[in-house]
Amino acid sequence: MPNHLNETHDPARRSFVESANAPGCDFPIQNLPFGVFRPNASQPPRVGIAIGDQVLDVSALTPVFDGPAAEAAQSCRAPFLNPLMSLGPQAWSALRLGVSRALSAEHGSRDRLGAHLTPMTRAEIRMPVVFRNFTDFFASVFHASNAGRMFRPDNPLMPNYKYVPVAYHSRASSVRVSGTPVKRPRGQRKPANETVPSYGPSRNLDFELELGIFIGTGSDLGATVPVGKAAEHVFGFCLLNDWSARDVQAWEYQPLGPFLGKNFATTISPWVVTAEALAPFRTAAFARPEGDPAPLPHLDDVGDRGDGGLDITLEAFLATEAMRRDGAAPHRLTQTSSAQLYWTVAQMIAHHTSNGCNLEIGDLIGSGTISGPEKSSWGSLLELSARGSEPIALASGEKRGFIEDGDEIIFRGFCEKPGHARIGFGECRAVILPAD
Repeated sequence: MPNHLNETHDPARRSFVESANAPGCDFPIQNLPFGVFRPNASQPPRVGIAIGDQVLDVSALTPVFDGPAAEAAQSCRAPFLNPLMSLGPQAWSALRLGVSRALSAEHGSRDRLGAHLTPMTRAEIRMPVVFRNFTDFFASVFHASNAGRMFRPDNPLMPNYKYVPVAYHSRASSVRVSGTPVKRPRGQRKPANETVPSYGPSRNLDFELELGIFIGTGSDLGATVPVGKAAEHVFGFCLLNDWSARDVQAWEYQPLGPFLGKNFATTISPWVVTAEALAPFRTAAFARPEGDPAPLPHLDDVGDRGDGGLDITLEAFLATEAMRRDGAAPHRLTQTSSAQLYWTVAQMIAHHTSNGCNLEIGDLIGSGTISGPEKSSWGSLLELSARGSEPIALASGEKRGFIEDGDEIIFRGFCEKPGHARIGFGECRAVILPAD
């Protein structure tokens, strides 16, 4: 991830798209996240950039640019981000700079670009990336400790946790873009008060508040990616909800880890915030408590220790069917920060390739549930409701231990820091439908 700042980060830069200049806007000109959209039903999908409440057709800028920026804009005629990713970091950065200037109030032109802007409310937003691989990590020590304590009170963390960025390979085929409903999964579950398992709809459906990382540059099979080079492989970030059927998960996960309790659905936000846009919000890696082991040499890097973390505020909300019907605001369940991750993104990538496993363009990596030290910052209902034994009282008067049919879970994310423009991730949301 680039850690240098340039004119695209200038907090004083404004856009001729007035909605992008509004306080609290997720998509100011300092952000410029990529996604895929259709302007209308008669046109094919193509790559767009979110600016205020509009979507810019990036390919329309091809004649305006030259060099790497022109080639990058040309690649945006594709219905997914992979061709742009394949051009590499220099092209990504050149395109970002060109678009920033083209949309600026100082250099840009509404007369020239207005025909290539589509209101988000009219656009059909689609999956941004085509990918075959999805790896989900377990990088929050607070979440790992909270979850482990419920099942192993005397030994919540497994002995490998502080040495290895633990992960599992999840299912790419069931990842869907925000707004796609999720059907309650069926599976085997065996509560403690039952002698044999039964098969049926999950009774303990949960969300997991995560960050998604898209790989933009691949690696060769048999090669390793050192921590200090891992950032060069990251294209950008999104919000990610790793839906979890806790009762199915509890019964099946030993000895080989998560399977059907996880792979039925994952929801991601549609806008990919680039690593370059997040440069102002880099921070030191999580400070390991005294007594914790230092990372092994292949997972350590001086530069990563200094700015390998990201300070992204993440929030999860719940809106019941009754709340939506009454027009009530969603109930905020938690607020946390990705700065609390025990393992950095670079360490996750380095570990992923440490045995020679290759990365492919478009690969999706999940951070795992992001929880902080306080209860108000825990990233799942498993933690917040103590496995359902302490239901959460909602503002509507309803209670939730786990997610019920008709509930909608909404994630939001943003970065803010004095001296820099606030940038956001948009929303990652889905409604739960009943099982068949």
